[in-house]
Amino acid sequence: MEALLDAFPTLALLAWEPPGWGANLARGLVNSVQIALGAFALGLVIGTAGAYGKLYGGPVTRDLLAVYTTVVRAVPELVLILILYFAVTDLVNQALVSFGYARVQISGVAAGIAVLGVVQGAYSTEVLRGAILAVPSGQIEAARAMGMPPVTLARRITFPLMLANAVPGLANLWLIATKDTALLAIVGFAELTLQTRQAAASTKAFLTFFLAAGLLYLLVTLISTFLFARAEKWARRGQRGGQA
Repeated sequence: MEALLDAFPTLALLAWEPPGWGANLARGLVNSVQIALGAFALGLVIGTAGAYGKLYGGPVTRDLLAVYTTVVRAVPELVLILILYFAVTDLVNQALVSFGYARVQISGVAAGIAVLGVVQGAYSTEVLRGAILAVPSGQIEAARAMGMPPVTLARRITFPLMLANAVPGLANLWLIATKDTALLAIVGFAELTLQTRQAAASTKAFLTFFLAAGLLYLLVTLISTFLFARAEKWARRGQRGGQA
């Protein structure tokens, strides 16, 4: 190890203890994953409601959801983050003040999850809508002919069959969520990218720290790809061409 540090002295800057920045990068990575998980989960909730609303809702519901998904997918994520982060914070505080309460400082984690969750929700809506449409209509009609209630039909027929079609798209959305957390650096949240920029600016070892951050993002991607591959295999169990 000492020989490696002698050959590449800048690696000492990645040490866990000061003057190394390893602990800071680790905290940034944890924050990034935490926000990505929260945003992905919130996006799934919004996406599920949005998909069913687009398919089975009334005209007004479908139109509102169409506007939501179109606007979010059309506007760059960075612009949406800036608008939602500052606008939502300001609206919450204005509402509190109007009811006689003091202004509050909204948690960066909560704000990040909410902002990215709204973005994820628009994409999840379309992924899940397409997955539901891919379910063979004959199986749904057969379940209805047998008198199966809508909730039971969704739980036993629609959801299991659509899940296999949705997993690949959801895997891509999860990876997008992990990368979109880097955009929160613009509003000062201490995720991995901001921690990397601070470390690089302090030490001037830009290549070392940005390569380290890239490797950490790659590690998250590799682990995520493995887990989603297992999830897809599980979702396709018992299906033609799937794994038992």
